[in-house]
Amino acid sequence: MTDSRPLLGITFDFWNTLVYEDRGHLRGRRVDRWAGILEEAGYAIEREHLGAVYDEIWDDYVHSWRANEQFLSAQAAERAVEQLGFDVEPAVRDELVDAFGRAGEGAELHLVTGVADCVRHLKRRGFALGIVCDVGFTPSRTLQAFLERRGLLTEFDAVAFSDEVGVYKPDPAIFRHALTGMGVEPERAAHVGDLRRTDVAGGRAMGMTTVRFIGVNDDESQPEPEADHVIDDYGRLLTVLGLG
Repeated sequence: MTDSRPLLGITFDFWNTLVYEDRGHLRGRRVDRWAGILEEAGYAIEREHLGAVYDEIWDDYVHSWRANEQFLSAQAAERAVEQLGFDVEPAVRDELVDAFGRAGEGAELHLVTGVADCVRHLKRRGFALGIVCDVGFTPSRTLQAFLERRGLLTEFDAVAFSDEVGVYKPDPAIFRHALTGMGVEPERAAHVGDLRRTDVAGGRAMGMTTVRFIGVNDDESQPEPEADHVIDDYGRLLTVLGLG
């Protein structure tokens, strides 16, 4: 910990920290929806080909994410349409782009075990709470709607999603956006996330205490930095932060 004063706030990553999907669930929804739209419009295409197009677009996203260049859902969908290998009518294109962005609505996402109780306990104890999230192909409005349905969104004092802030972690601007909304200095805050390059490195650069959560995804990337604390169970978060 870089500051001996007690913590006042905690920020959380979203994916694999607050919420997770069964592997390939969102990919499958997008591929299935596109296959249905194209088949209904009279275009013959194999799901295997659609899956390959999706994977190529995801690789494009990862490249942009690492370069801190925004690559939003609509842009990804437009590029995917171009890589289908044939032209589609404008109305069908519009339907494909819309379906790509809306595929996360109604998806079967899951709260990480123990996180709801942990968040509510921290809130009751007076800690300021925030979310710092790199958005992939599912827009932040959909992610926030999921938390709202689970009764958790109102527990957070501030949120910073990359498609709204305009940068990805580890850029300090996205952390600063959440911390400013929380009214907490970085040195008085901790960040919990699963990825070393974005969550750990970004939080550390801000002067925050860092916690790597490995209960869903254990990121062993090297030579990326390690967090101040590593936990696999939210029952341990208060203890490692000295709040238990």
